[in-house]
Amino acid sequence: MTGQNISQSKPTVVLVHGAFADSSSWNGVIERLRRGGHPVLAVANPLRDLAGDAGYVRSVLEHVQGPVVLAGHSYGGAVISAAASGSSKVKALVYIAAFIPDQGESALELSNMYPGSTLGPTLDAVPFSLPDGGTGTDLYIKPDKFHDQFAADAPAALAGLMAATQRPVAASALEARASAAAWNAIPSYSLVATDDHNIPPAAQRFMAERAHAHTVEVKASHAVTVSQPDAVARIIERAAQDIVR
Repeated sequence: MTGQNISQSKPTVVLVHGAFADSSSWNGVIERLRRGGHPVLAVANPLRDLAGDAGYVRSVLEHVQGPVVLAGHSYGGAVISAAASGSSKVKALVYIAAFIPDQGESALELSNMYPGSTLGPTLDAVPFSLPDGGTGTDLYIKPDKFHDQFAADAPAALAGLMAATQRPVAASALEARASAAAWNAIPSYSLVATDDHNIPPAAQRFMAERAHAHTVEVKASHAVTVSQPDAVARIIERAAQDIVR
């Protein structure tokens, strides 16, 4: 399954967005990858709980034909680390301003490991009903804080649209501890966004080094997939090229 009439001579790139974004945040990257002949699929990450989100992505991967480059942005990095565990299809993992947790670590823990994140005060916590009758908490970035916090290097008008269409993340998803770390067995690549206000760049560097990832640094906000799609596409293409060498 790719949904596209593009040659299968190249691995399929599967993209997983993170919190406060949706699949459209990859649009610029998708355009560039398609020009290079890559089949691309952007998954709608549920953002409900880490195990469930990873299970959903894994079910999508099962229907993709051939080898896969799996890329995740932000919290999507934690999701792909679990989803790819034990997969014979995923040949490379690409982390874009993303969490790269080891087994037993949470996104929240990693974000707090180094100073620099200003996300907390910008959040709006909204209760929602759980199927079992309990109550969960959704996290949104306040619209008037979204531009500076999430996408400072994107045009203000575009950031305004992103704020209005943002997908909330359940707080419990950010607190959940990883059950697997596929980067221990799969070649990894990391793009560090040096002007990131969500995940401190120092934390991104620590995680990338620990994963022995091929790493590039880009002067960009957390929304690097939107503001710097060329740089994001380049590192994904590098991963895809390394697979076929």
